[in-house]
Amino acid sequence: MSQPTVELTVDQPRVATLWLNRPDKHNAFDDAMIVELTRACEQVAADPQLRVLILASRGRNFSAGADLGWMQRMAAYTFEENLRDAKALARLLETLNTLPQAIIARVQGAAFGGAVGLVSCCDIAVATPAARFCLSEVKLGLVPATISPYVVAAIGQRAARRYFTTAETFSAARARELGLVAELADEADIDRVIAQLASSILTNGPRAVTAAKQLVAEVSGKPIDRTLIDSTCELIANIRVSTEGQEGLQAFLQKRRPHWNGE
Repeated sequence: MSQPTVELTVDQPRVATLWLNRPDKHNAFDDAMIVELTRACEQVAADPQLRVLILASRGRNFSAGADLGWMQRMAAYTFEENLRDAKALARLLETLNTLPQAIIARVQGAAFGGAVGLVSCCDIAVATPAARFCLSEVKLGLVPATISPYVVAAIGQRAARRYFTTAETFSAARARELGLVAELADEADIDRVIAQLASSILTNGPRAVTAAKQLVAEVSGKPIDRTLIDSTCELIANIRVSTEGQEGLQAFLQKRRPHWNGE
């Protein structure tokens, strides 16, 4: 029986790992794998017990991007068939980007093409120093269209103009300079670094973490006008009177741990 191309595991309480599991194909994804990844993300989103998702891959490479066999099939697709495929990938990216849980990407080896989009949708990315990134679409006469909103948000317009048009491979250190990667860690240490980040997230209010993620999306790129100011004031007022906000404030004032930390 063939191995699943996607695996969702819960190895510790409140933390799940979503594995890309095609190491023999460098974790390249096709239309079927995109559907499986989307379903797994929806499963995580629907589980209130899960607080952190780690996006990882088995083998030497995070993901080589689009699968060669899938690309060969796409070459014969009609416009309508290509549009259907693009919308399926867009649904995966949107689902990952709006996941209520915090997401940490674990990146090793190559992260090419659409894989850069996956990393861009995560809240935090940790990469090994030897990891490599490439937005390679123009080499094939294509463009990184579906992933572009997330990649541009992650690295900025100026860097996107360069790497979208040159298709250069850039290092993990450069990815960190651009903001795509938050931390670099050796292969022997990367899981400890990720566990430490997950532990930090777990000490925080679960609803507050989700609201904080939504807040970033809602204020990014918006003019600082009366509408934005009023909406942020309303948000903090609502949070302060919420059950979780009240528990957090009382725990701080009483010098105890809040209930989401087990007390």
